[in-house]
Amino acid sequence: MKLLADKRYLCRDIPPRDMPSYVVAEENCAMSLGWRNRSGGLDVRPVFSEVGTLSRFRLPFLGLPALLLIGGCDPVVLAPAGDIAMQQRDILLQSVVLMLLIIVPVMVATVIFAWRYRKARKARYEPDWDHSMHLELMIWSAPLLIIVCLGAITWAGTHLLDPFRPLDRISRHTRVTEEHKPLVVNVVALDWKWLFIYPEYGVASVNELVAPVDRPIDFRITSSAVMNSFYVPALAGMIYAMPGMQTQLHAVINKPGAYKGFSANYSGAGFSGMRFAFHGTSDGDFDKWVDAARQGSDTLDRATYLDLERPSENVPVRHFSSVDPDLFEAIVNMCVDSSKMCMNDMMAIDADGGLGIAGARNTLPVSADSRRGPGAVFGPQPSYVGSIICTTDNPSGLVASDLPRPGVPPIDAEFNRPLLQTSTAASADQSDS
Repeated sequence: MKLLADKRYLCRDIPPRDMPSYVVAEENCAMSLGWRNRSGGLDVRPVFSEVGTLSRFRLPFLGLPALLLIGGCDPVVLAPAGDIAMQQRDILLQSVVLMLLIIVPVMVATVIFAWRYRKARKARYEPDWDHSMHLELMIWSAPLLIIVCLGAITWAGTHLLDPFRPLDRISRHTRVTEEHKPLVVNVVALDWKWLFIYPEYGVASVNELVAPVDRPIDFRITSSAVMNSFYVPALAGMIYAMPGMQTQLHAVINKPGAYKGFSANYSGAGFSGMRFAFHGTSDGDFDKWVDAARQGSDTLDRATYLDLERPSENVPVRHFSSVDPDLFEAIVNMCVDSSKMCMNDMMAIDADGGLGIAGARNTLPVSADSRRGPGAVFGPQPSYVGSIICTTDNPSGLVASDLPRPGVPPIDAEFNRPLLQTSTAASADQSDS
């Protein structure tokens, strides 16, 4: 390789072939390199043939690493194992084929026009040509038809593959019947791990999801602090997980195997390790997995969840033998900590007229702990509504001035009354009427 590079360097000043000095320069180059043929004359062919051979194989050598990288990819999106993902794959392929009906003819026409109207061919010159009905009809009708087809496919797929819509089929040839009881899985996105709760079986797992083959799965998805996205490419599309909200996804796995799941939405330093294993098993293997989880000693109550909620990276698989039945609802309503008011109670108060000015003083500052970070960097200090205002044990609420709030100025006398007394009385009047 070095020798060829030296030859190219020594002969770089040879003029073009159409110049008279080309032969002289070529002979001088060969003489300097010591090339001679069998008859003793100068032979310059080895110089240019070897350099030409090197450039000929340059592109294949450069393209080989790219081919190796492409060969290592897993085409799971184009070869999924779940019926919902397969239908989404079909929509993708249909859209690509329809768009190629325009892209390919345009690319071919570009080459044809460039070749036909090149300068050397002396094509027919028509400076006064400005309109062709045939070209106008082709240019406008073909894209319009393709847009109509794409719109129809998208509209149908949007409704048929709605993640909130229960499944109507297990596979292409199997319809859902009353015998197909859905498996409910509550999904919680934590920093930086995944929690899966099986309310029907009373078990839970961290970073491991198991479901039987050909059984509908009803995912109910939420997040603890920041927005994430629940995504198993072999199963179905990506669904966002947001704090204080619950989203859904109905899916089914049709082939047994081990598949990858992860978050497709960046959520901080430990995002790269926020992955989990999804196992599609038979009914018998799923029952064995549930029995093995029940044999463990760890239980998932509110205190354990608050400890699990702390940010951690690359968390190993963990199982819980029992789960607090009200835990997921508390997670969705952001009131696992008993000192905080649940979102549904807060929304019920707002729907009933709100707490008024007195209720504005019933907010408690968020303490800076390892679960919520150091607090606000800019702006006012974060706060939350204390659950002591309205709970199931105290449905009428407390007087705002009775709350243990050191350093808070007293409330005016006109607001010194039970916060929910008016709304409670109004509700009673409505029920009597």
